[in-house]
Amino acid sequence: MTRIALFSDIHANLPALEAFFADVDARKPDFIYCLGDLVGYNVWPNEVIDAIRKRNIPTIAGNYDFGIGRESNDCGCAYKTEVEKANGAVSISFTNEIIKPEQRRYLRTLPAHIKLEFQLNNDNLNLLLVHGSPRKINEYLFEDRDEKSLLRIMKDADADIMCFGHTHKPYHRILSSDEAGQPHFRHAINIGSVGKPKNADNRGGYVMLTIDEHSSVLNKDTIEVEFIRFAYDFEKAARAVEESVLPNVYAENLRKGC
Repeated sequence: MTRIALFSDIHANLPALEAFFADVDARKPDFIYCLGDLVGYNVWPNEVIDAIRKRNIPTIAGNYDFGIGRESNDCGCAYKTEVEKANGAVSISFTNEIIKPEQRRYLRTLPAHIKLEFQLNNDNLNLLLVHGSPRKINEYLFEDRDEKSLLRIMKDADADIMCFGHTHKPYHRILSSDEAGQPHFRHAINIGSVGKPKNADNRGGYVMLTIDEHSSVLNKDTIEVEFIRFAYDFEKAARAVEESVLPNVYAENLRKGC
């Protein structure tokens, strides 16, 4: 049995990351992977990067990491209003200002995705880790995505299990299709956000994925997905925002989990 912890979207929230480490260490997974967006929206981008590097956690680039790594003023975020765009411009400018050269170089070297192939029984089981989607780093795969569209994305990427972040809203969807005359089950898993949750719960979140020798694309119940929430000092993170040039709305978002 292999237990894999997957986390994403820390967004420079060091108190949340430290609480995540305490929680995940107690659960003793076999592997830990980070699905990106280490920086943006708070005051600790360098400290978050250093903490992940210290643990040698395999990490992929989020859209914010991609932008900051290249000194861009575009984080690839789909802001809906002019106010959100203006606030976002402050955030990326601030992050570009305080990020250190070594940490920026690290962000620039992060891979776009990680693919793991398990050989179980007579089956291959492909696990794909992306930030937004396999097609684009900042594509939003929300829970209400059309099933045919989501299935096509996974088939094109040869992914039996696809884990991603970016929307900050966790979910698990099981998609089925007939392939070679038998059912083929695929798992689309949004792992939520450690440092900027958006589902009306201000606790951080991550996923524990369990794969064992019986796991198979032929049986949807042989893949175990556990959504884990943990409390952290969100007031400390919110106050840090308020004491910086960042918009105060980001502090309220942390308090409300939205």
